[in-house]
Amino acid sequence: MAYILVALASLVVSALTLFSGFGLGTLLMPVFALFFPVELAIAATAIVHLANNIFKVFLVGRKARLKVVAAFAIPATIAAVIGALCLGYFVDIAPIYSYELFGRSLDLTAVKLTIGILIVIFGLLEIIPFFETIALDSKYIPLGGFLSGFFGGLSGHQGALRTTFLMRLGMPKEEFVGTVVLSAVIVDVFRIAVYGFTFMRLELFSSGDSAIRGLVAAGIIFAFIGSFTGARILKKVTMKFINRLVGAMLIALGFGIAAGVL
Repeated sequence: MAYILVALASLVVSALTLFSGFGLGTLLMPVFALFFPVELAIAATAIVHLANNIFKVFLVGRKARLKVVAAFAIPATIAAVIGALCLGYFVDIAPIYSYELFGRSLDLTAVKLTIGILIVIFGLLEIIPFFETIALDSKYIPLGGFLSGFFGGLSGHQGALRTTFLMRLGMPKEEFVGTVVLSAVIVDVFRIAVYGFTFMRLELFSSGDSAIRGLVAAGIIFAFIGSFTGARILKKVTMKFINRLVGAMLIALGFGIAAGVL
């Protein structure tokens, strides 16, 4: 069942993210969190995210606006390292509160509370109309990169801020997607490296338990399929519906993670 759920989520979410601008981790991370600790879910999703974006670079990367990539990705990479280090710090904090719900013992932890709150906030950003009217000048691209990178390293959710800062530049859809995926690959390489040297310590591929490795492999394969499908229909999709749908789902998932239910 876990493999089916991860495969379907990777397939659908990857196809949507190719033309919506949202990160793959936006929905895939909560799916991994159903089976593994939140911090490992973030790391596992990051690996799928990187592999998927490398694939998308071959599809649409040639259309990226390189000046924007440099202005956005450099500060984003620095901030992603900081965010990933913060995640490692939260992982080591003891549970804040423990309680029972329907016979289950649940822990309210610093990492779950932090990640859950961030997911809710990003979900609200997607469904509140006010944020769609914000027009940002190109001089704010480095700031957008820093903020997106920090929260990407911390929670894996960087799509909302990335979209807010880059979409307002008025780039054609294909150029926007190419710029996004090329920036994402650069950021992912560095944040995964930090995960590996902190809380994860490479345990995804060094432990005897192959379950998470199998889920990651399933996620990568079906994310590839979703990316290819999305690229074929790139010019036929309206983005507003996707924004609303993702935002509503994020809010529900965020509350579940923050409360320790997921």
